[in-house]
Amino acid sequence: MPLRILLVEDEQELAGAVQTVLQRQGHVVDSSADGLEGWTLLSGEMARYELAIVDWMLPGLSGPELCRRCRAAGFVLPLLLLSARAETGDRVEGLDAGADDDLSKPFAMEDLLARVRALQRRQPSYREPVLEVGSYRFDPQIGLLEVSTPGGLVVLPLAGKERQLMTYFLEHPERIIPGSQLRNQLWDLHQEPVSNVVAAQVRLLRRKLAAYGLPSPIETVPSRGYRFLTRLPCEP
Repeated sequence: MPLRILLVEDEQELAGAVQTVLQRQGHVVDSSADGLEGWTLLSGEMARYELAIVDWMLPGLSGPELCRRCRAAGFVLPLLLLSARAETGDRVEGLDAGADDDLSKPFAMEDLLARVRALQRRQPSYREPVLEVGSYRFDPQIGLLEVSTPGGLVVLPLAGKERQLMTYFLEHPERIIPGSQLRNQLWDLHQEPVSNVVAAQVRLLRRKLAAYGLPSPIETVPSRGYRFLTRLPCEP
């Protein structure tokens, strides 16, 4: 679901890259390079922002201070704080200032997008969109997967990592997705990575589909990753 996002970042190259990536996801992004200007935009009468991404070190007003002003004013929008500071004390300071999450520089854009999605899911009004691709229709909110087969409609419940994997595959149909990318998106980035965790979870999802008489749409591409086929393997 697209968001209206305010990006407050004074590093022009980084700001441009972040804005481009977010816009490619369908979000509407306004940007500012100054903390005071960012606060003016957030607190304006016409402000309708649903998320703010704020750098720590800003001219005019620091990121943590901007977060404090937002919370003191009663603003409930999610705040993501970007920082080159990696110390635990700095992270605690940012969260205590009112930030909902923080992301240390340098960061991968996939990590940024994952944080944005996570913050979006926390909103009471948020409902994940139903995904419809080829023979598959999946409602992530309730975890029901519907598959159109020559013999009729097959409906099966998914839970936990099954639900997360199916959502990610249907968001990236027919694309080769490296196992490392799946691991970074669906498992805690702070946990020690286990090399076969993705393969094991894909295997379990395939077994779940097979238990309902469905062929697996998840193709293993040797040395490259996985690809989700949008049509049943038995279809022409």
